[in-house]
Amino acid sequence: MTIPSVTAPVRDLIQVRATLLNLTAPCWVVRGPDGIDITADAGRAAHAEVLTAVGPLPAHQLGDHTFGAFHGVRYAYAAGAMANGIASPAMVAALARAGYLASYGAAGVLPARVDTALAELATTLGELPYACNLIHSPIEPALERAIVDACLRHRVRCVEASAFMDLSPEIVRYRLTGLSTAPDGRVIRAHRVVAKVSRVEVAELFLRPAPAALVHQLLDRGDITTEQARLAVSVPMADDITAEADSGGHTDRRPLMVLLPDLIAARDRIHRELPALGQVRIGAGGGIGTPAAAAAAFALGAAYIVTGSINQATVEADQSDATKTLLAGAGVADCTMAPSSDMFELGVQVQVLRRGTMFATRAHRLYDAYRTYAGIDAIPAERREDLESAVFRRPLTEVWDECVTYFTERDPAQLAGAADDPKRKMALIFRWYLGLSSGWSIRGTHERTADYQIWCGPAMGAFNNWVAGTHLAAPAHRRVAEIAHHIIEGAAYLTRVGQLRTAGVRLPSEIAHYLPAPREER
Repeated sequence: MTIPSVTAPVRDLIQVRATLLNLTAPCWVVRGPDGIDITADAGRAAHAEVLTAVGPLPAHQLGDHTFGAFHGVRYAYAAGAMANGIASPAMVAALARAGYLASYGAAGVLPARVDTALAELATTLGELPYACNLIHSPIEPALERAIVDACLRHRVRCVEASAFMDLSPEIVRYRLTGLSTAPDGRVIRAHRVVAKVSRVEVAELFLRPAPAALVHQLLDRGDITTEQARLAVSVPMADDITAEADSGGHTDRRPLMVLLPDLIAARDRIHRELPALGQVRIGAGGGIGTPAAAAAAFALGAAYIVTGSINQATVEADQSDATKTLLAGAGVADCTMAPSSDMFELGVQVQVLRRGTMFATRAHRLYDAYRTYAGIDAIPAERREDLESAVFRRPLTEVWDECVTYFTERDPAQLAGAADDPKRKMALIFRWYLGLSSGWSIRGTHERTADYQIWCGPAMGAFNNWVAGTHLAAPAHRRVAEIAHHIIEGAAYLTRVGQLRTAGVRLPSEIAHYLPAPREER
């Protein structure tokens, strides 16, 4: 049966919206003397012809309820880590206190600073849950090990594993050192892993137990106990897997509508093969910057959602005001791909903001030179001079001196590898620019505005379009927990609208919009 349209003057539409926004109460579509209407009044519904109804849908009921129970949070909503500490301790703390899971952006941060940040979070949050990012660092394995050491030292209960192309000894070490047996025989997973992936073959690595070869390697090194090695076959490598679609930073730009069902199908296939491992939750990230996108992800079967780019322009983000202004002016088509710093030699790319910066163009010039020449000395004089003046703004010899100072503190093995390898030395010099460019953005270095590397996906533009004309349009008003509230509440509201439409209710188009008003106005 198709139910006639709910049509009414504007004042009644306001009431219809308010009724649907009362997420804790059911609402009925009724036919009365004055036509079709929507009400939350049970008495009125009892004395009218009820055409259809939808039940309560508080925002905390969206997604898989086991996500919140497992991680100790209220909502199936996580804030992904943004590297170089942009996802700051202040951001993590604000979200943790509001009932969301947030991950500290440890990627690209010196181990000493990560240690300080995790110590701060441990003191500030106590037993409240949070996560720390562990980014795959195949070129700098010592850095990956240092981050795991810091997580173990500060008893971080969850890591967000990102950019992994294969499992490393360090992610396996973190996972297995948290395994123990409860008195009733259950396997306790004290170290939780949320893995962000964009390919099924990578997801499979996290859906299965740790590879035996890595387990034996860790056991031989004394990094895990015999009991932990025995328990390794009892758990998958991850508790949750995020389908990372068209996101900022490391991304394959896969469409979420294709990637998420693909990963869910892979999860179900492996669960049938290995049912004793339990079922890993599959969440959705990348492109989620509005309530509509969040509602769509949940409708696709996401156990939870992950936001990223939109949090970078918030008050709590460790990002300069200049960059936040650029982000607040971004549109959905203002992003592009550029070579990454951490996996430069492998040709891996990251998604960055294009509008207002020349970083992507200049980074591609460096990668083209890297592929073309055997070393710095092989670059033709004219091209080298152009790179020194337009990109580096200093002689490459000075850049190399700074690289020596930097890697002496961070990872001396990088220097040893470049001592007799001109190509490797060239890569480290080029990575100087790629690495510092995000720092210039974070600090708001005025003379380097054109070189800002700002990790950003199209969700940022969608968010800006959504909040245009509201109090959240200005970066100074963008509080990360308030944004999370409006995304998740708006998703619940739009889900109810969708339920009514599926039942045949033809709602006015104005109803199918959720706008973020200050919470005191609701």
